[in-house]
Amino acid sequence: MADSLFVPLGDGRYQPTGLSRGPWSPNALHGGPTAALVAHAAETVLVDSGADAHLPVRLTLDLERAVPLAPLSVHAEIVRPGRKVQVAEVVIADDEGRRLARASILAIRRREMTLPDGLIRPVEPQIADRSVGQSSLDWDFPDDQLVFHADGTEHRVVKGSFSEPGPATDWIRLRVPVLPGVEPTGFQRVVAAADFLNGISSVVDLSEATFINPDLTVTVHRLPVGEWVAVDAVTRFTDEGIGTAEADLYDERGRLGRAVQTLLFEPVG
Repeated sequence: MADSLFVPLGDGRYQPTGLSRGPWSPNALHGGPTAALVAHAAETVLVDSGADAHLPVRLTLDLERAVPLAPLSVHAEIVRPGRKVQVAEVVIADDEGRRLARASILAIRRREMTLPDGLIRPVEPQIADRSVGQSSLDWDFPDDQLVFHADGTEHRVVKGSFSEPGPATDWIRLRVPVLPGVEPTGFQRVVAAADFLNGISSVVDLSEATFINPDLTVTVHRLPVGEWVAVDAVTRFTDEGIGTAEADLYDERGRLGRAVQTLLFEPVG
């Protein structure tokens, strides 16, 4: 079995492993590994800039084509330099030069502050501890192929069900690093988990309709503590074939951010 989601090939190229495979096609990636690879590329150029604003707080990823289980070229650059605020852009392309995905990653300077007494803070809802969750995911490809949702990640569903429609809360942990021998950053863990939100909060059975997300936006006000990220998700939709999947994101200390996907609903058959 592979021991990472991607293997570097040199010169900004990466080979996805089977652990990155998505649910829609055995030859295409899940959005979570794609987002994690984008986060890695953005974090690298942000740190290399030497600016105080090098820790990401927002990722907006446009999935323009299916990202294949084939060599990928990744290009990252700073498009909005600054000491306090920076923006990196990341583009993923195939070996024929076709653009597959594009992302914007916002970074803001972090600095310790003394806040005034009596500062009003919202009362955040509590979610169940992962120790009470269920780990079974009944969604496998034939021939025992590796897939991200079952082999690349570990799950503990504490509300709802992965296999039944409706809102759900799922604690998610990366089983393997994004790159061999490199510990995933907190931001990589968050964006990899966040892309599950439409799957765990689906409103229709897959035998009736698909609900693919062409984008993912993740915003965090702090980075997670530990390896587990909880996705508290709900899907909303219209009779025009469009919907959104939204989630509050948590770690063991509480709420840390939010994720949103726009959904394209298509009937099966």
